Amino acid sequence: MTKQLTLALLAAGVLSACSLAPKYERPQAPVASAYPTQAGERNGDATAIGWREFFPDQRLQSLIATALENNRDLRIAALRIAEARALYNIQSADLWPSLNATASGTRARTPASLSSTGSAIVGSSYQVGLSLASFELDFFGRVRNLDNAALAQYLATEEAARSARISLVAEVAKAYLTEQSLAEQLDLARKTMESRDTGYKLAKQRFDVGASSALDLRQNEILVQSARASLATLTRQRAQATNALTLLVGKPLGDLPQEKTLAEQTIVTDIPAGLPSDLLARRPDIRAAEQRLKAANANIGAARAAFFPRISLTAGIGTASRELSGLFDSGSQTWSFAPQLVLPLFDAGRNRANLSLAEVRNNVAVADYEKSIQIAFREVADALAARATLDELIDAQRLVAEAQSARLKLADQRYQNGVASSLDVLDAQRELFSAQQTLIQARQLKLTNAIDLYRALGGGLKETSEGPAAAQ
Repeated sequence: MTKQLTLALLAAGVLSACSLAPKYERPQAPVASAYPTQAGERNGDATAIGWREFFPDQRLQSLIATALENNRDLRIAALRIAEARALYNIQSADLWPSLNATASGTRARTPASLSSTGSAIVGSSYQVGLSLASFELDFFGRVRNLDNAALAQYLATEEAARSARISLVAEVAKAYLTEQSLAEQLDLARKTMESRDTGYKLAKQRFDVGASSALDLRQNEILVQSARASLATLTRQRAQATNALTLLVGKPLGDLPQEKTLAEQTIVTDIPAGLPSDLLARRPDIRAAEQRLKAANANIGAARAAFFPRISLTAGIGTASRELSGLFDSGSQTWSFAPQLVLPLFDAGRNRANLSLAEVRNNVAVADYEKSIQIAFREVADALAARATLDELIDAQRLVAEAQSARLKLADQRYQNGVASSLDVLDAQRELFSAQQTLIQARQLKLTNAIDLYRALGGGLKETSEGPAAAQ
């Protein structure tokens, strides 16, 4: 009868639990319904484009695949998931009663002065059975809300790991392009230095025979040393870029496919952006912020439940005997049943403060969620704004470099014919080098902008595209 009563109370406690948590409602997105530069923009889903299709360069694909396997930040994110899962399992265990098998034995001597018989007594007691530890009947949803909060935190950690994976793919690609850009600028600086060194030697010969002034010689020397300084700077920057790429990849670089120049890269640059509302479902960082908001909402329910009575059960059943051999004899059964009700009367405002804390943290989570949406909106809007002008920038800079090259040829011809001074040639050389460097940087900017847009739209989580329409 006692066993049936206990089971009935447990079932009632689990099945009749209510929740005092506020009804969750997703906050309104604090952004416009369309991007500022989205006139005529077609809908699409960047998350459906796998990174192998987005980055056709096999060398870059190999670097990304290696980074996804070896990057330590990504490993830490995976371990954070395991940690959050364990914490959730610990919390969810409170929803169920804990049964323990117990066995005890006692042997004690009572002196004659304390014995009722007037002589010393040696007594024994043995007991085995099952015990139910203090189990809370969750009538007001305190335990259930704590479990929901732990689950939401676990899901938020999973989403954070997905966001870290997306960021890693983008950062490896950008680091690779940075290293390639510096390699091209370094090659340009090396060729420029060789050319200027040759010019300096010719100027030195002309100066030695009195065909030119010391001013012309010093101007050529300045150009040579400037090129030398640029070469040293770019050498350092490329080495540091390689180190940064190695750190992201997680292992030394080696056995990689043939590299491509920036002009040869065919990264997908025309990605459809869709609508800002799509970011709520496609950005893992936004989904993580929403899960944290749900956890904060559930914690309010747990804080409210602390104001109500807490009912817990402790019970045990087994056998007991003075002799070890008599533990399972007829009539040796024992049981205990100890329900407990605790009603908070005075706690110096502790429960009220805990509820206020939960409400404030919920407000913080709302602001964090809204900020995540605003950041995502800005990242997409910035990338779209840049994409609209980068093609024109590259075309204009290419024409500038071509014009500077033609200018240098004309200036050199005029100088050889005695029509122009050497200063015109030297100035044309400086301008050509600067224009060529800027063109390389503009090409890198276009590619990195495409990567930023791809990441901002939630792309990079999948390795391959899904379906024939994914790459349209």
